[in-house]
Amino acid sequence: MVDTPQESTAPGSGADGPDTRSESPRKKPRSFWRELPVLIVVALLMSFVLQTFIARVYLIPSESMEPTLHGCAGCTGDRILVEKIGYHFGDPSPGDVVVFKGPDSWNTEFKSTRSSNVVVRGFQELGSIVGLVPPDENDLVKRVIATGGQKVECCDAQGRVLVDGKPLDEPYIVYDFPFHPGTQDCTTPIKSGRCFGPYTVPEGNLWVMGDNRSNSADSRYHVGDEYNGTVPIDNVIGKAVAIVLPPSRWGTISSPNPQTN
Repeated sequence: MVDTPQESTAPGSGADGPDTRSESPRKKPRSFWRELPVLIVVALLMSFVLQTFIARVYLIPSESMEPTLHGCAGCTGDRILVEKIGYHFGDPSPGDVVVFKGPDSWNTEFKSTRSSNVVVRGFQELGSIVGLVPPDENDLVKRVIATGGQKVECCDAQGRVLVDGKPLDEPYIVYDFPFHPGTQDCTTPIKSGRCFGPYTVPEGNLWVMGDNRSNSADSRYHVGDEYNGTVPIDNVIGKAVAIVLPPSRWGTISSPNPQTN
């Protein structure tokens, strides 16, 4: 006679008996207010990474780049998006509109925006780290005209800037000093305000100028400093690629290479 296996008759395991096995208690959902500090910290860290290594928005406070970028007195200054990745893989090129930290000679009129109150200044510095407050530095925006090793000067017979002896094609220029061949040019007793150079750009540096040539304290204005008016590439923060505010000014920022072949 073969024994037939019997089903377990342990308490709670029968088909009809109640299941007395204990269930693990459900976790109580976290309160939103308990998670909020974590979310804020994550958002601030993401903002820090984004604005330090990828892109950041800057305000145009002057009219040196009119009409490409608005910053004129009485108007709403453009806020521009500056991308920081591209120049990790290559140097700025002629025609690029770049944001850079002003070398020492460019900082004579710079005034710190930080409070004299130690506590307030501390919060301002913290806000700057995460991108909520502008950095306490003289950040400027200009267009690259010539790079290391190139010779730049003005002007040819038509009043154009020359790089390595070749005239530039600069359709973005609207405001410039008067230039009248034979009457007011680079050979007359009273020279045109366009005239400068020639200067050779040191390796690793850039010659930069504002699109508003008649109202821009750019490389021409600083030729007496240690860099002969140029800006070290190490000072470049990034390339201006778009206008993000005000909405009426939305659009990309063109960077045509002005150097003719």
